[in-house]
Amino acid sequence: MSEGLDLPPADRGEALSEEQRLARFDAAMPQVRAVLAGEADAVALQATLACLLWEVFTQASWCGFYRRVGESALAVGPYQGPMGCLRIDFARGVCGAAARTGETQLVPDVEAFPGHIACDGATRSELVVPVRDGAGRVRAVLDLDSHREAAFSEAEARRLEALLDEVFARRAGVVW
Repeated sequence: MSEGLDLPPADRGEALSEEQRLARFDAAMPQVRAVLAGEADAVALQATLACLLWEVFTQASWCGFYRRVGESALAVGPYQGPMGCLRIDFARGVCGAAARTGETQLVPDVEAFPGHIACDGATRSELVVPVRDGAGRVRAVLDLDSHREAAFSEAEARRLEALLDEVFARRAGVVW
């Protein structure tokens, strides 16, 4: 399954342990950094990250970005998986909450999340991380969904926050 990254094979939806998932993430990061080196276009960075993170997070049923397109609206950006919602208001869903609050949303059971938007009715858990520019403004969110409950961990959330900070907030000259 690892077409672009040198990772141990794993099938989509496979239930890896948290330890295996973190090892997979850590093994992929030098490769991800090498691929992204020198790129400054936000859409190219998002498209490439969506593709590579899809390979890393085999528990994900959807992996991609929603871009900020107004004061309080997101539009679907580059992603992997089935069709996503086209537009999301900041007042709705897990992605809206991450964009509105600027805080990562780790939701082990989407049925327990008030106002969850069911873009894919089979989704059971979600991890959404805000993407900030160099000035600290939320410019997008990274959304990972899974058909499994509690498919993502706090440690995965922290690693993704650090990666997105490195790629978008601390990289000089990102063109939004």
